[in-house]
Amino acid sequence: MGVLRSTQSLEAEVEEMRAALLLHDAWAWRPGGGAARAAEAAGVEARTVCVTGGTSFLGFAVVNRLLRHGYNVRLAIETQEDLDKLREMEMFGENGRDGVWTVIANVMDLESLHEAFDGCVGVFHTSSLVDPGGISGYTKHMARLEAKAAELVVEACVRTESVRKCVLTSSLLACVWRQNYAYDRRFPTTIDENCWSDESFCRDNKLWLSLGKTMAEKAAWRAARGTDLKLVTVCPALVTGPGFLRRNPTPSIAYLKGAHAMLAEGLLATANVGRVAEAHVRVYEEMSGTAGGRYICYDHVVRRGEEFTELQRQLGLPGRVPATPQDDDRPPRFQLCNRKLSALMSARRRCTYDAYFPVLYE
Repeated sequence: MGVLRSTQSLEAEVEEMRAALLLHDAWAWRPGGGAARAAEAAGVEARTVCVTGGTSFLGFAVVNRLLRHGYNVRLAIETQEDLDKLREMEMFGENGRDGVWTVIANVMDLESLHEAFDGCVGVFHTSSLVDPGGISGYTKHMARLEAKAAELVVEACVRTESVRKCVLTSSLLACVWRQNYAYDRRFPTTIDENCWSDESFCRDNKLWLSLGKTMAEKAAWRAARGTDLKLVTVCPALVTGPGFLRRNPTPSIAYLKGAHAMLAEGLLATANVGRVAEAHVRVYEEMSGTAGGRYICYDHVVRRGEEFTELQRQLGLPGRVPATPQDDDRPPRFQLCNRKLSALMSARRRCTYDAYFPVLYE
């Protein structure tokens, strides 16, 4: 399988780059003695990670954040069209040009994934399946494919000797949907990383993205069970930030299915893309220590109907201003808690009910 130097050689033909920059041979062409080359190669390999879905809104942010932290990134893309998209985006900045390679890999093909991951010490599975022809961008079929892809990614990590750690992007939607929560009007029920969405409830209410993320995360945990692979999942809220309306409209629309209910219950939240990307890198770096399990990631809870309507408007969705607890003085039924991630990222051990992040919308 060929590995391409994506950002410095985009003008060259794909096959030329593939032949010229094979990962296992690249170091032999560098000047210097064999021992020096071996030491340099070992150092780079220890900082080499693979990212799936790197052309997506979140995936690209994760790639850039990894580059800032000094990692070498192998970008797993699925088609020639994805490579063309990278050419058009021109989004890799001066600091990242020496640290990014691309490799063709199909997330539904175990052998392809194994070859893509070989030589990497970590994998960030950020890719998400989206059907651009669907009304919401996500269908019941997509949910099944999402789960299968996550399972195959983790199996490929386990199979690849060099890979030690995997960070999988899930969603807050995999935590919030249940039909049998106890309700005490005096004290909101806390939703944290220990909560899971009910798959039957998601199916009954056609919440396909919620179902897909729940199924995918559970499939990943099953595939990692009993192995030496260290797995962590990050569950972000609706990912926003500069450019999200232009680059992330379809996943955003899929996320907002059922949003009126989430808003009324205090469960509709957003997460700035930069914070989510940083969370991925932080949990990866802490996996050798105490970090593990799941992490909820959000920085703003949408609490008023006007905020929600603005989200709908910017995404081109019709809708009215719904009543919210803050509008009619009723307390929300639930309270989101990201204490675990906050403690990891800022050492502030507290339950963040509504931590405002300044850049939410484009």
